[in-house]
Amino acid sequence: MRIVATDTGGTFTDLAAFDAETGTIVYAKSLTTYGDFVKGVLSAAQAARVDLAPADVFKHGTTLVINALIQRAGAKTALVMTKGFRDVLEIGRGNRPEPFDLTYRRQGALVPRELRFEFGERTTGFGDSLLEPQVQELDALADSLRGEGVEAVAVSFLNSYLRPEHEEWVASGLRERLPGVFVTCGSELSREWYEYERTATAAANAYVGPQVTGYLTVLREQLGAQGFAGKVFLMGSNGGVLGLDEAKRGPLALVESGPVGGCIGAAAYADALGLKKLIAFDMGGTTAKCAVVEDSKFDVKSVYYVGGYDRGFPIRGAVLDIVEVGAGGGSIAYVDPQGGLRVGPRSAGSTPGPAAYARGGTEPTITDANLILGRIDAGSFLGGTMALDHALACEAMQSRVAQALGYEGADGMDRLADGIISIAAVTMAGAIKKVTVEKGLDPRDYALFAFGGGGPLHAVELARQLAIPQVIIPPEPGNFSALGMLLSDYRVDRSLTFVRGFNEATVKEALELADSLRQGIEDEIHSESASAEVQYQRYVEIRYKGQVHSVRTQVPPDADAQSLRDSFEQLYRRRYGHADSRAALELVSVTTVGLGLMEKPDLNALTMFDDGAEPPPPTRRSVYLPSTGRQMATVYARKHLPRGFCADGPALIEEYGSTTLVSATDRFTVGALGEIRIDLGMGESKR
Repeated sequence: MRIVATDTGGTFTDLAAFDAETGTIVYAKSLTTYGDFVKGVLSAAQAARVDLAPADVFKHGTTLVINALIQRAGAKTALVMTKGFRDVLEIGRGNRPEPFDLTYRRQGALVPRELRFEFGERTTGFGDSLLEPQVQELDALADSLRGEGVEAVAVSFLNSYLRPEHEEWVASGLRERLPGVFVTCGSELSREWYEYERTATAAANAYVGPQVTGYLTVLREQLGAQGFAGKVFLMGSNGGVLGLDEAKRGPLALVESGPVGGCIGAAAYADALGLKKLIAFDMGGTTAKCAVVEDSKFDVKSVYYVGGYDRGFPIRGAVLDIVEVGAGGGSIAYVDPQGGLRVGPRSAGSTPGPAAYARGGTEPTITDANLILGRIDAGSFLGGTMALDHALACEAMQSRVAQALGYEGADGMDRLADGIISIAAVTMAGAIKKVTVEKGLDPRDYALFAFGGGGPLHAVELARQLAIPQVIIPPEPGNFSALGMLLSDYRVDRSLTFVRGFNEATVKEALELADSLRQGIEDEIHSESASAEVQYQRYVEIRYKGQVHSVRTQVPPDADAQSLRDSFEQLYRRRYGHADSRAALELVSVTTVGLGLMEKPDLNALTMFDDGAEPPPPTRRSVYLPSTGRQMATVYARKHLPRGFCADGPALIEEYGSTTLVSATDRFTVGALGEIRIDLGMGESKR
């Protein structure tokens, strides 16, 4: 089995390729090519000297969907609604997330009002057809849509989660009448009762549909031109891969496709290393992301907000519970109109990139700051394949920031660059708090598992801010999201609304309903030839009667009403600090997850050691550290460090795609799977 995995990020496109016959694995990075993302994928394969023709499986993650939604760069989209419900997208929910902000406004709807059309049909709240759709109205609707020149259409009818036939009939008719137009309907994406969320989901799926479908078609064609004839899978937001055809029908399943691979890898390493609690932290070129991994599992939520909960819009679907902030290596530092120093969320990306890339960038970034501080070596970046320009980094910092803030000389430049890093660290620490403290979790109980090109450089400072005792850096952190894709399985999530009072009989009925979803899941997995073996997980959404929000609770194989209530109350108490064992509960929905187990590499095969060989003598380099200022740090080449090697900081551990920073008071050890374990406060000066 030969598996190739690629991850297209905001700055770099990463590749990891594994050959099971020879046990070899190779990695590569190339700059992401905006306007032609496939070119960046093929460039990464070329850089790794990987022949795609003999490969059996190609896995791919992309930020295309989330970028299109955030940047509002999707297709001209129409929305077809039940008559009388044209404004559901704008009405949304009645809550006001920022009650004291008098200027508060939500982001505008993806589909403007003039492109929202009403249609004569009606289904009751019990699933009975009250008004059947008519052919004459469908013909008139198609003429109107054709006249507007729309590229995509979403169909979302009231109560279609109970009876999808009306939606399906209209969608099918529009596909016949409007060839070349992307058509989707809400019941294909969600069979849950949330009217606003279903509609927003359908609109978003249509909005990105033409762009993603075109991209995936070109990707498949270009891979074929390279001789690849195997299966193509896309990294889904739910923590597993999905087939190419499924991704074209429901591209919204790729909304967080990029960061998910790293979380899969973190869960795999947590299981192999016996680590119960991890915070997976990924800092790339454009953003930083984090998620919690407990008992080798990551949490998947059923609703995701594009643009954030406060002002964004929801999509209903299984999405890994991840928080993302605009703090990556390419995040730009600038002086705001009030004279304050700001960092991000605007990023230099790959074009033009940080000033040090010498590709035309003139604004200082986090990468430029790290280069100035000596934390990145200009000559060994990406294994020496991409030289950085220290002078350009200094020039950008001086002209854009230092002069305005009054920093002068080499010492002033160091303090300014360190200030940029510190501001970014506050932003990233805030993201970690969102996935821990805001959910009743204490970050001090976790290890920080850091990856991405920038994660290992900043992990120790973040851990120190949050009193996290240990930092773990996996092998090849700069390509870790692609590596995680090698370890992914095929995953299908199916959910149905099931609103009942909570008792023994309704719990039994809910679990029978969950089990009834298995056949459709198994059919999809086997149609993709992902695996002969399928494993299932069941979940229910439970809430206290009278509440709006529910808690997703996993159902063990031998569950009964009491054990399920105990699990719910444990989760509720951890999140909100209290629970009431006497209050009435209510079931809201059931979910069945199917995992098609795919062939994957053993973690021991992913790291090459120089066991038994004496590592070459390390070098020394001047590095600026916030607690001590400039001092000499020992510089190690990671590929030469054997299992069990340990040393005190200050140290820099360099490898292809990333550099790990160890502070003066810390100590690091190379673990059994090649991971670097940094114990904070355990260096020689503290013992």
